[in-house]
Amino acid sequence: MHGTASAAAAGQVTIGGDLTVNRLGYGAMRLTGPGIWGPPADRENAKRVLRRALELHVDFIDTADAYGPNVNEDIIAEALYPYPEGLVIATKGGSLRPGPDQWERDGRPEHLKAACEASLKRLRLETIDLYQLHAPAQNAPFAEQVGALRDLRDSGKIRHAGLSNVSLAQIQEAEKIVPVVSVQNRYAFSHRGGENEEIIRYCEERKMAFIPWFPLERGEIAQYEQLQTVATEHKATVFQAAIAWLLARSSAMLPIPGTSSVKHLEENVGATSIHLTPGSV
Repeated sequence: MHGTASAAAAGQVTIGGDLTVNRLGYGAMRLTGPGIWGPPADRENAKRVLRRALELHVDFIDTADAYGPNVNEDIIAEALYPYPEGLVIATKGGSLRPGPDQWERDGRPEHLKAACEASLKRLRLETIDLYQLHAPAQNAPFAEQVGALRDLRDSGKIRHAGLSNVSLAQIQEAEKIVPVVSVQNRYAFSHRGGENEEIIRYCEERKMAFIPWFPLERGEIAQYEQLQTVATEHKATVFQAAIAWLLARSSAMLPIPGTSSVKHLEENVGATSIHLTPGSV
């Protein structure tokens, strides 16, 4: 299958009632150094990947201040600013990076607010369309962490608030404090079941976007016979079949496969040419 289809072929999802994007986004995390630490080996290539994503009609890019740290947001601004109308850049705050492949959490309201301010500067934005709590932290009450998102929204620093790495109970608690428009949890053909199935249904009912991170499981997904069968039937790759399965799984689904390769980006977007029916795999 040719890998240069349009992300628009995935259909659309509306976030927060006013941000309509194509239902295949791009996760920019891989545009950093090894261990999601430091700059990428080839910064110009990273910018080419981002620009190619827009050419393929990807209009939702997911990042975080922790990617680099700080590197990822800088590269997005270098490559794409001034941003085209309709492009949604979603970022996250609440993670600290002591070193390569090391992740810690800081949910103190003062940290989240300072992190948002820094992201605004790096991304060259006055308002972040979607700002997500990267993960609930232990060093502050969850209600205070969500309260920081509410304060950022009320002050106009962010348009919408999202959550990542959360349970259904946490989503429901957060909704009492601020409107929640998206949930970003780990989910893939090879990593499904459990509470996420209930969360996906909840997102459908509440008109939230469900953003599955790690949707291709670093290539481990290629071992699944069901996906291999779909790929053969559609003259596609197993990775395209895995993305197509996510798109068919729920109308709330907004996959964000990431890559540092233009070729793989084109392959991923090519998955929109595969049309599966829910439950067919």
